[in-house]
Amino acid sequence: MLKSPHLLGIKDLDEASIHLIVKTAKEFKEVLNRPIKKVPSLRDVTIANVFFENSTRTRLSFELAEKRLSADTINFSASGSSVKKGETLLDTVNNILAMKVDMIVMRHASPGAPHYLAKHIKANIVNAGDGTHEHPTQALLDTYSLREKLGDLDGKNIAIIGDILHSRVALSNIYALKKQGANVRLCGPSTLIPKHIQSLGVEVSHDVKSTLQWCDAANVLRIQLERQQIKYFPSLREYAQFFGITRQMLEELPKEIVLMHPGPINRGVELSSDAADSPHSIILDQVENGVAVRMAVLYLLASRA
Repeated sequence: MLKSPHLLGIKDLDEASIHLIVKTAKEFKEVLNRPIKKVPSLRDVTIANVFFENSTRTRLSFELAEKRLSADTINFSASGSSVKKGETLLDTVNNILAMKVDMIVMRHASPGAPHYLAKHIKANIVNAGDGTHEHPTQALLDTYSLREKLGDLDGKNIAIIGDILHSRVALSNIYALKKQGANVRLCGPSTLIPKHIQSLGVEVSHDVKSTLQWCDAANVLRIQLERQQIKYFPSLREYAQFFGITRQMLEELPKEIVLMHPGPINRGVELSSDAADSPHSIILDQVENGVAVRMAVLYLLASRA
């Protein structure tokens, strides 16, 4: 059983909880590969997906996970809602809870928004991404996907490459990997590496080729132009030239590495198409595993009630 009634971030989880979620996800993945992919585990639970930011993969993954668990679901989108009329976050969620909702899956542009809600309402909160802070279920599905390929992560070398500064995926992955004993190296332009990030126990490099030679797996992040208020590098073409990864680069390595990406991919920028679609890539495995991991999280949190 998880120690907390909420999943707000990986920083709050201990290694035992991470292993429990991964173990439970493995069992649910077996369910997803059966002819009948549904179980009645959350038949009496109502879950609201409350998304204040646009999302495709995460939202669909949570919705499918909820349906596979037989939960009742309602979907809320900030566009076209009373939020546009000035309604506060707390009022919005309390109105949803008045409909007897048991659990809230929330994505919000403001870091800490799920933590704020958790202090003021009784429902279970699952953080589906809060600003540039954390994205815990993405890190958990990345952990599960890595463990499928590499086994125990203790002592493994994992690189996170790209826009670290604006990425909630990067921070959650750093916490998850370090808790499991992995060695983590961040790689990208100096303008996209946060100051003092080494305090989290990670290495920093600006050389993609040497980083690929060092690592057992590379998690490549998207350049998040929508979050950038100023130019952090001259052009996408120049970024691709110095930090983009191609299939040729992967095949020139002395060993085979695992290639990951949380999506959506900017093809031709951080990854060439032939790299993204290569045998090194487990990007589609990550998508499949995401449903199983989110089923595990929802099931374990509901079991605490």
